[in-house]
Amino acid sequence: MKVRTGGVVAATASSPWIWSYLGALLVWLAAITFTAGVGAGGMISAALALALFIVVVGVGQMFVVTLGPGNVDLSIPANIGLASAVAMKIMDGSDSMTAIGLAAGTASGLAIGAANYLLIWALRIPPIIATLSSSFIVQSIGIAYGRGLQIKPPEGFADFTTMQVGGVSVLALLIVAFAIVAGIALQRTVFGRSVLAIGQNLRAAWLAGVPVGRVRFLTYVLCGGLAGLDGVLLAGYFRGSSLDIGNEYLLSSIAVVVIGGTSVAGGNANVPGIWGASIFLVMLLTMLNTFGVSPGVRLVVTGLVIIGVIAAAGGKRAGR
Repeated sequence: MKVRTGGVVAATASSPWIWSYLGALLVWLAAITFTAGVGAGGMISAALALALFIVVVGVGQMFVVTLGPGNVDLSIPANIGLASAVAMKIMDGSDSMTAIGLAAGTASGLAIGAANYLLIWALRIPPIIATLSSSFIVQSIGIAYGRGLQIKPPEGFADFTTMQVGGVSVLALLIVAFAIVAGIALQRTVFGRSVLAIGQNLRAAWLAGVPVGRVRFLTYVLCGGLAGLDGVLLAGYFRGSSLDIGNEYLLSSIAVVVIGGTSVAGGNANVPGIWGASIFLVMLLTMLNTFGVSPGVRLVVTGLVIIGVIAAAGGKRAGR
């Protein structure tokens, strides 16, 4: 028995992302206990359908955070809102324009990501300030472009975002495949290894010949593009665009990175943990809704969870 316990402890210590899945399981058990088992399967299905949107932006945020201390993208909510408006306006309810609208929404996100890094590079200001400043500019553009926009997504596209097979979201399965590819790219490609190297020691990476500026630029562009894509998918899922549609994804994108086992000090990322943390976060919010907790309290609880995870993992990561 002692050997088995030691094995479990060793496994969770070497793979911190396991805790996010255990947390999701515990929250699910607590919720179905409260409801006497009513809606147990539906809760899992709903969690997968909603968690996928957090995963998309969470992966982008994870790459940025992995670059090292201070790297974070705070423009994600504004990016999502603008991309949803751009895509819906171009699609204009026509299925034949779905691909073009999807590309346009993603392209707007890529442009925002590029602008973010150019601000960081040209003005030599911290990423947190640069991306926060750009978010205000993007919001202003979004207001001018998309305020009062009442265009529904193409019926086929909207149906696709909610399509299920055996109670499982088809889109969620595609995002699982995307996460697998992202994990492989992080660990097996030159770009992914360069991101990890920069996060571990920027100067050593530069001395080793890593094109630091180019890699950082591509990382912020990747994060922006994924936020743009997420905006389009959200507009399809919720049957329309909104400048506020991405508001909750700033806290969520950072939360899943931290809870999922990625080091806030950089240089150590964890893709499997993004899915586990996203499901945990959705399950937690669902449980709090079930208990009738107010939105303000839900935000406080989410913040406390993030602080708790950082505090619990801080000692190990600080000594990295």
